[in-house]
Amino acid sequence: MTETVLKRVSLRKNIEEKTSVVHPSPLGLRPLTWLGARSPFGIALPDAKPSASQLYAPRGVFFDDDYLVAADSGNHRILIWHGVPDEDATPADIVLGQPDFESEGPKAGGRSVERGLHLPTGVRVIDGRLFVADSWHHRILVWNRMPTGNFQEPDYAIGQANLSEITENRGRERCAADSLYWCYGFNYINGIFYVADTGNRRVLGWRGIPEANQPADFVVGQDDFETNLENRGLDQTVDAKSFRWIHDIAGNEEIVYFADAGNHRVLGWTGALDADRDATLVLGQENFEKNGEFPYIKQGASRLRFPYSVSIDKDLVAVADTANNRVLFWKGLPKAGAYRPADAVAGQPNFDETGENRWKLVDRDTLCWVYGIHLYDGRLAIADSGNNRVTLWKVDEI
Repeated sequence: MTETVLKRVSLRKNIEEKTSVVHPSPLGLRPLTWLGARSPFGIALPDAKPSASQLYAPRGVFFDDDYLVAADSGNHRILIWHGVPDEDATPADIVLGQPDFESEGPKAGGRSVERGLHLPTGVRVIDGRLFVADSWHHRILVWNRMPTGNFQEPDYAIGQANLSEITENRGRERCAADSLYWCYGFNYINGIFYVADTGNRRVLGWRGIPEANQPADFVVGQDDFETNLENRGLDQTVDAKSFRWIHDIAGNEEIVYFADAGNHRVLGWTGALDADRDATLVLGQENFEKNGEFPYIKQGASRLRFPYSVSIDKDLVAVADTANNRVLFWKGLPKAGAYRPADAVAGQPNFDETGENRWKLVDRDTLCWVYGIHLYDGRLAIADSGNNRVTLWKVDEI
């Protein structure tokens, strides 16, 4: 073996040893499982060729005791695992949106509008039914039972007249109570089904889970169902009930949170949110009239940059601080006020660092453009979009 080859082998071995070490994040936060391919030597992103264990820019994730579901957005598909994997690179059991694990492309590579997807994001299992935000087809897809085979067709769509229609706002000139435009997130909270109708700068609400072609009961963020102005048309300002890009929704019987990514903030409403009204809480900004982004200063524990996801579990709320490549945690479910600092951080060594993968090699506990998150039973699932993977973390020590 030549001296040059020996040096390359030695360098590769040293890099592999460095990237195999688990570096715990502050406060004892540790990643448990890594789903998706490893990056070569921790330097470059993994090959994005689709397989049962390969992911490309995932943007949504959900898990409970029975399933883990990931929106493998770059491959325009949904992956489902039976149970929550406890070993790295565990292959998925079922794929939706594609006929098999090796296919990719919008509309199932041009094979089917009814079964195909285009940049899916939000995913969730509700009362044994699977819901998927098929964002660029401007619809929420519903399977009335958890799919049991690959490429299974959904039962119906919310936001379109049928499974064959995929035009924004149903092709109409104006939005309406039954139309969607780039719907990225949704949730079912206290008997209300919320959809983040991102392109229309609003959230639609149904009292109960909507059936096919059922119009929404109310709208939050606009004066009526036909209006979709950015920040309600305010002149370069925001307020306590205006949105730019709502991407995700979380809540319980006490509080409902909206991740308003375009305004770099999370808004919160105490009590039942069943009509348009002022928020009682803002995280990420000094007050309700601020929406600034400050990428070139230390972020600290209070600022947010493009928060794309929010999740709660018991008395803990987590926010995907996407452009700062971290997840922030607040204990005690903040309900009112502004600019409250977070209590913990994952993905960075402290509250001031914000670099992609900490400006170093890709490691188990680094993050790059963290997009979707889901808290459940003391664990956090992260759709680590920039690293083409989903990671599971233990967070019950916070």
